Amino acid sequence: MAGIVGRISAFLRSPKGRRYSEQAKRMASDPRNRARAQQFLRRFRGGRGGH
Repeated sequence: MAGIVGRISAFLRSPKGRRYSEQAKRMASDPRNRARAQQFLRRFRGGRGGH
């Protein structure tokens, strides 16, 4: 599992990873996108059913 985390962190330090990170930050600052994400998480967590 540590290999995956290392690869992800290396990607995020790359120029392309930084671009994606900045894009995600911009999208997260939009209230509509934030509300949509919260709704998705509520549905996802609620749909687990404790299995």
